[in-house]
Amino acid sequence: MTDLTADNPADLPPLIDPFARRIDYLRVSVTDRCDFRCVYCMSEQMQFLPKQELLTLEELDRLCTSFVDLGVRKLRITGGEPLVRRNIMWFFERMGRHLQSGALRELTLTTNGSQLRRFAQDLAQIGVKRVNVSLDTLDEAKFARITRWGRLAQVLDGIDAAQEAGMAVKLNCVALKGQNDDEFHAMVEWCGARGIDLVFIEVMPMGDMSISSEDGAVSGDPMRLDQYLSLEDVRRQLAERWTLSDSAYSTGGPARYTRCEETGAKIGFITPLSHNFCESCNRVRVTCTGQLFMCLGQDDDADLRKVLRASPDDAELHDAIRRAIARKPKGHDFDYSRQRVDGQMPRHMNVTGG
Repeated sequence: MTDLTADNPADLPPLIDPFARRIDYLRVSVTDRCDFRCVYCMSEQMQFLPKQELLTLEELDRLCTSFVDLGVRKLRITGGEPLVRRNIMWFFERMGRHLQSGALRELTLTTNGSQLRRFAQDLAQIGVKRVNVSLDTLDEAKFARITRWGRLAQVLDGIDAAQEAGMAVKLNCVALKGQNDDEFHAMVEWCGARGIDLVFIEVMPMGDMSISSEDGAVSGDPMRLDQYLSLEDVRRQLAERWTLSDSAYSTGGPARYTRCEETGAKIGFITPLSHNFCESCNRVRVTCTGQLFMCLGQDDDADLRKVLRASPDDAELHDAIRRAIARKPKGHDFDYSRQRVDGQMPRHMNVTGG
């Protein structure tokens, strides 16, 4: 065992990967289930994992606490849709104790917004100050097509609930060529009027690459390739109407931000394909089954569920985490540039975490 132990977890050495990057940001998927079926995230008829394969909430508590002991300061809870997991507020309350102690700087979540009306006040009381809502369109018909099962009014009401609870809201919008690329100006205006930051994301080659079109036709790689829209093009389009000033603002994630001078809101761009951000990567992901992925775009993983269930000794868990971080690659292999999908990951985003 190579892990160093200490009476005080704060005395443990931080997680440093082979490229001298300090890993202090953990994204954890707490469930693969969701009440939507977004076309770039899931198949319409998903086969969800048996419940016994998922980490229990108690295991998630122990695992996340170990990462906090090892220097993780930002924890993002994802899914699937994290708020559909039964008793999920117990887990948020457990993580809230790390905010109270000062060991954790930020506890956030990424959600589709459908359950925010139910949980926003409780989340805010625990210490969640910011929430990311995935929303790709403000058009009800398009929303129904993209999410398959979602209702736009429910999400918009959830956003209202989050703001009423005092949480900052950021919208994550996946740029989809031919689907929502005529709405970007409207989204900037809508977010600016509500004091909401907006982040555009390039569609990534993950999960089911067969996407049903509006007329029911199904295609494979070419369809996903046709959906891809470089955010360089998106920024050029926005610059035709809005004044975007580069900003040094950062939330610790991969987005590069600008300030929209007309609205005062921030607009971010996450560009895993047109301009990857691997050189500054400070994050890792844990799936709902306890697989630690050191890179979203690589298939190497470490089975932490096996370690969790084999021994109550946290030193062994710390050691397993350190050994995994020592394998973190320099970057991913996502690539659309040769008119085919390279670096495709067979994992659905709902398993890895958004």
